Amino acid sequence: MRLPKTARVVEISQAGGPEMLTPAAREIPQPRMGEVLIRVAFAGVNRPDALQRAGLYNPPKGASDLPGLEASGEVVAVGEGVTDWSIGDKVCALLPGGGYAEYVTTPAAHCLPIPAGMAMDQAACLPENIFTVWSNVVTRGGLQAGERFLVHGGSSGIGTTAIQLGRQLGARVFTTAGSDAKCQACLDLGAEVAVNYRDADFVDVMRNHGGAHLILDMVGGSYIPRNLKCLVDDGRLVQIAFLQGPKVELNFVQMMTRRLTITGSTLRPQSDLAKAAIARDLRTHVWPLYANGQMAPVMDSTYDLDDAAKAHAYMESSGHIGKIVLRVGG
Repeated sequence: MRLPKTARVVEISQAGGPEMLTPAAREIPQPRMGEVLIRVAFAGVNRPDALQRAGLYNPPKGASDLPGLEASGEVVAVGEGVTDWSIGDKVCALLPGGGYAEYVTTPAAHCLPIPAGMAMDQAACLPENIFTVWSNVVTRGGLQAGERFLVHGGSSGIGTTAIQLGRQLGARVFTTAGSDAKCQACLDLGAEVAVNYRDADFVDVMRNHGGAHLILDMVGGSYIPRNLKCLVDDGRLVQIAFLQGPKVELNFVQMMTRRLTITGSTLRPQSDLAKAAIARDLRTHVWPLYANGQMAPVMDSTYDLDDAAKAHAYMESSGHIGKIVLRVGG
């Protein structure tokens, strides 16, 4: 397959607001050992992209400086040692960076097939969210059937994914969101109760329902002590982001007396082997749910690659429900 020498990208001209995302042209990257080169059809837009743009989330060593942590597209070249994928395969992939571009490289083990019947734009919504949700809710959080599972930010890409996965695992799902419309979207996805946090206290609601066994939180700040208040004894809090900040005063005595667990993780700094293990779990346990329609990505809107700045401004307005994607290729 004959490839061009350069391709369109969107780069960060300097740390700052959405206007710092600038269309440009760069040489096409070459796949290294164990990597594939993907011609990108669509790229997901995520809050870590905005943090990187603002200068608050540097890419790991050796990763592209371009934003973009997930994409869908076609394999157009394979590096030495790659046997699971061939030129022409359609994939969606978790990326170390570089998704805001027409071509991107990533470890072959971080690619997954497009679920049967799913369009490319929808497939670009999957990797960052489902890798994060599976590893934190199932592997780290140990969610079990029948447990009460509280998902903060239920209308976000992470939230809509966590609600659906929680239901498929047999949990009772509760969630918070910032408007009645967002709450209704969460209920439509299978949440038992959706709390508009502008009108009600989620701590009171959860206590009235017996408390949460597991909480998935990306808010942090003042939510952390409130989360502990609404956990049952032996409950678990899994922290994946800090939209309100990472620092808070906390009395740890209740952790000891009530045997609570506080844990958390971020996905991007984890090793390639760890991400490959998550991909294998997803292919076995979750991809059939997407293929048969038991789970589906929730898409909000699509922007052209050159309009990435507009996509970031919209994401940071928090007006969206589900995922925002960039249209990159055909």
